[in-house]
Amino acid sequence: KRKLSDKFFCVYLDATYLPLRRETFEREAVYIAIGIKPNGHKEVIDYCIAPSENIEVWTEMLQNMKSRGLKQVELFLSDGVVGMKAALTRTYPKAHFQRCLVHVMRNICAKVWVDDREKIMNEFKQIHQQTNKEEATAVLHDFYTKWNK
Repeated sequence: KRKLSDKFFCVYLDATYLPLRRETFEREAVYIAIGIKPNGHKEVIDYCIAPSENIEVWTEMLQNMKSRGLKQVELFLSDGVVGMKAALTRTYPKAHFQRCLVHVMRNICAKVWVDDREKIMNEFKQIHQQTNKEEATAVLHDFYTKWNK
């Protein structure tokens, strides 16, 4: 419930599941928002525990963060929860959104042959190691051309 800084450069949004010993649920989702201030300082902005991950809980957390004083975020990073981009646009219309690279890589690994995973991941990582957007785009197109099928 504490007052938040009005600006964060970047905010990571993710949930993880923790096992429980209860009669109602075997595990519950722990939602967490971690922000990086313009000076580089990291801070836990908010967290919440719920039975499962869904966009309604994320929307409530975003609105709560705004009501506690967080007015501007440059970039949100999150996994591919359905509806996340729309919820962010409604709450922070000027913020940019990017899918977390770890989640993208996990999704790719789940869709390729086990024998190809290491080679594909090494090539995928090359996209993000380029020094400018044009080079990254060229490597991305080469990656698509080679691995699209």
